[in-house]
Amino acid sequence: MFRIFALSFLALTTTMAPVWAEDHVVNMLNRGDDGIMVFEPGLLVIEPGDTVRFVAAERGHNAETIDGMIPEGAAGFAGRLNEEVMFSPDKEGVYAVKCKPHYAMGMVMIIAVGEAQAPEEFVARRVPPRARKRFEAYLDTL
Repeated sequence: MFRIFALSFLALTTTMAPVWAEDHVVNMLNRGDDGIMVFEPGLLVIEPGDTVRFVAAERGHNAETIDGMIPEGAAGFAGRLNEEVMFSPDKEGVYAVKCKPHYAMGMVMIIAVGEAQAPEEFVARRVPPRARKRFEAYLDTL
């Protein structure tokens, strides 16, 4: 009897595990609450295993991680122009995301996974001035 209960419990918990993960939607917009060329939301705090879905709500955008601005050993991603892309980080840390065509215009966002804080040198690398300004604003609220 115990064996049947244990197997039933195991089956139930493994099939329900994906239900505990959350799905988050980020819109890529020409104009939003933070100005022009934005991701909304611009700062997203999630848990490992959650999924982020980037929606090209308006044409001309993509979403991709910025080299050197993701946790060490973490996998990044690069979406295509005008296409939806999904990202499910499993490593805690802070991930910087940009729209490649509008990076210089400040179209960036931060995904904070878990209890992570941004490393002190997070924005120290070469970042366009408008992108730097948005990163710093998001980091101040993190």
